[in-house]
Amino acid sequence: MLKNSIKQLKESRKEELLKIFDQVEDSKGIIAPLIDDVVFLEAQLLQLRNLPFIRVNPADPAQQKATPAAKQYKEMLQQYNNCIKILTSILRKDSAEEDSPLRAFLSARKELQ
Repeated sequence: MLKNSIKQLKESRKEELLKIFDQVEDSKGIIAPLIDDVVFLEAQLLQLRNLPFIRVNPADPAQQKATPAAKQYKEMLQQYNNCIKILTSILRKDSAEEDSPLRAFLSARKELQ
């Protein structure tokens, strides 16, 4: 049952992200693979959150050690953040091509000088 809900979550998240990037020109073909990576990483991070991140020594509770799940979570979260940064920079570049009213005003003023 958990696999079905994760699969549905992945599909709906992918549709949501594709809708956001629908109007963005993807001449290099990097948006779709990045979206797939983001969706995969989100599902993996969700599963890893359910695992313990710290192992406590029963003989000495002051001794604690990070579990492999904690290390994997940290690495995947870093990859996820990098993918999101790339996607948001693509969105910003695409929206920067359209002149905002402020940019239009500033460029018109610059031409007058």
